[in-house]
Amino acid sequence: MVRSPAVRILLDYRPALRQRSGVGEYVLGLARALTQTAVDDEITLFSSSWRDRLGSEMVSGAEVVDRRFPVRLLNLGWHRFEWPPVELLTGQSYDVVHSPHPLLLPARDAAQVVTVHDLDFLSHPERTEREVRRDYPALAEAHAHRADLLVVNSAYTQGEVHQRLGIPEDRITVCRPGGPDWEPRTETPDGGYVLFLGTLEPRKNVGGLLEAWRRVIARKPDAPELVLAGRATAAASGWLQELKQAPLAGRARHLGYVSDAERAALYRGARLLVLPSFEEGFGLPALEAMTVGVPVVAANRGGVPEVLGDAGVLVDPDDPEDLAAGLLKMLNDDSFARACGARGRRRAGLFNWTASARALRTAYERALANRQERRSRERRGR
Repeated sequence: MVRSPAVRILLDYRPALRQRSGVGEYVLGLARALTQTAVDDEITLFSSSWRDRLGSEMVSGAEVVDRRFPVRLLNLGWHRFEWPPVELLTGQSYDVVHSPHPLLLPARDAAQVVTVHDLDFLSHPERTEREVRRDYPALAEAHAHRADLLVVNSAYTQGEVHQRLGIPEDRITVCRPGGPDWEPRTETPDGGYVLFLGTLEPRKNVGGLLEAWRRVIARKPDAPELVLAGRATAAASGWLQELKQAPLAGRARHLGYVSDAERAALYRGARLLVLPSFEEGFGLPALEAMTVGVPVVAANRGGVPEVLGDAGVLVDPDDPEDLAAGLLKMLNDDSFARACGARGRRRAGLFNWTASARALRTAYERALANRQERRSRERRGR
C-alpha cells in the first residue's frame, strides 16, 4: 500500500480555547482525532488571544503556536484586509491551513480550507452579533469560491452550500462530528429534568421553548424541571427575566456555561433533551444525548433529522404547540421514551471521530490537488 506523503497542517484552534460552543467541540474533536490518525503529518494548532492561553496538554501530539494578539483585531485584519498571512504570524510554512469558520485564513502558499457549519447568518443576520454579523454575510460567498475546499458537517449543509453559494459538490467534503467517549447510562434516573444545552441566542429558539414549557406545565402540573445550560448572550436578558416570573419561576432555571464534566453529568441525569433550534447544521447536543441513551425532542430543521433518525421526536420549531406536544409525548409515555433512548445509543455508533479525521485528511489531499490545478490554470492564462 502506497502511503500518502506527510502534510504540514495548520488548524485555527481559537474556537476551542474557552467556553466551547458546538464549533469549539468540533475543532477540539477533530484536532485530537487528526493527531491520532494522521501520524506522519505535522499538525499545528494556532491560537491568538490577549487573555486565553492554549496549552500543549489539550491535544497530545500537536505543535502549538500561541500568540498574544487580540482576537477581534486579528479577525478584522484577516477578514477585511487579508493580512497578515499566517506564515508571518507563526514563522513557519504549511501545506494546508484550515479555518473552522466560513472565512479564509490568509496564507501565502498553502491550500486554504474553510468549514461551513450552517448558513443561518445569510438567512437571518439579525440572529448574529459582532464579527459574524459584520463580516459573514458580506464575505462568505466570495471566500467560499476562493477556498480550495469546503468542509461541512452534514449532507444538509452540503446541499445548502452547493445551492446558495454555488459551490460545486466536488469541492465540498462532509465531515460529521463524532460523539463523546461517554459510557451509556444503564437506567433512566428517577425524576430527572428536561435539559436544554446550548448558547442562549436567537437561533436556538429559547423564546419558543419557554412558551412551549408554559403549555406543558399548564397541562402536566407534575412535569419535571426545565434546565437550561449554556452561555447567555446579550439577547438572553428577556428570557432570563421570564425564568424569574410565574409560571416559569421554580419550574425552569438557567445554569450558565458548564464544564465538560458537568455537561456529561447533566446528560446522565436528564429525562430527555430538547433541541428546538431554528437552524442547526448538525446538532451536536442531540448526538451527545444519544450517546448516553437520553431520548431527544428536536426541531425538524437543518441537519438534526439526519443525526436523530428514529431516536426521538421531531417538531416544528415555529409552533410552540407542536413543541409542547412533543415534550408531553416523551414525558407521558415512558416505554416510548426508553425505546427512543435505546435507538439513540445504537445510532450514536454511526458517528465517530476516527472516521471524521480520515474524511478530513482526504479533504486536505483534495485541497492540495485543487490548489495545484488552480495555479496551473493561472500560469496558462498569463
